[in-house]
Amino acid sequence: MKVIIFCGGLGTRLREETEFRPKPMVPVGDRPILWHIMKTYAHYGHKEFILCLGYKGEVIKDYFRNYQWNTSDVTLRLGARPQIKYHSQHDEEDWSVTLVDTGQTTQTGGRLKRVLPHVEDDTFLLTYGDGLINSNINESIEFHKKSGKTITLTAVQPPSRFGDLVITDTTVTEFKEKTERQTSFINGGFFVVNKRIAEYLTDDTCVLERDPLNRLAEAGQIAAFTHQGFWQCMDTYREQQLLTELWQSGNAPWKVW
Repeated sequence: MKVIIFCGGLGTRLREETEFRPKPMVPVGDRPILWHIMKTYAHYGHKEFILCLGYKGEVIKDYFRNYQWNTSDVTLRLGARPQIKYHSQHDEEDWSVTLVDTGQTTQTGGRLKRVLPHVEDDTFLLTYGDGLINSNINESIEFHKKSGKTITLTAVQPPSRFGDLVITDTTVTEFKEKTERQTSFINGGFFVVNKRIAEYLTDDTCVLERDPLNRLAEAGQIAAFTHQGFWQCMDTYREQQLLTELWQSGNAPWKVW
């Protein structure tokens, strides 16, 4: 099944890193977060990727164009007819990566509409280039097929950032320490989507998370595949450091491959 990944946003909340490269190329350990996302999908057998490029898209193009060169031991014979001999292989040799320039200012719905011609099947996978998860992708696909809905989203409980106050009238009566996870679910940004979504997409100004998803929700066409395991987005420098520390510890929860 093809995997569409949004890679074109500005990543303004991570300006320390995104001033020089697109957010999906910000490293987690020694590899871009985009690589970690793609490795997760590839683990479940989904190795055909469509990347929606925008801001600094050339950085992503250069990364994949030079992937073999940068991940292999090589011998380079110089001269008028230079030759390259690669001495090692990598696990990504059976990946297919389609890189599509979807515009500098195009919104998510517009980016999705632009790349749909590259999807032949009725169903595809969709995510953002800034979140990691250890959810079973194939289980979400089976759940989606049984639901018959247009979209299935993976609903997650993010780490809780704050404790709670119990207030009676205007008096604080109890402090509650922050829990490991929020009690409510949010959209984790990992989708299984039917191509019927095209009916809800308009032009480059279309924001997928607003009108299209709201209309689909009103029509009862969104299913929720709940996931109570690991999920973490990378919106800030602090979150990037957290993910890097987890990766370097050798126990990254999302490393299912």
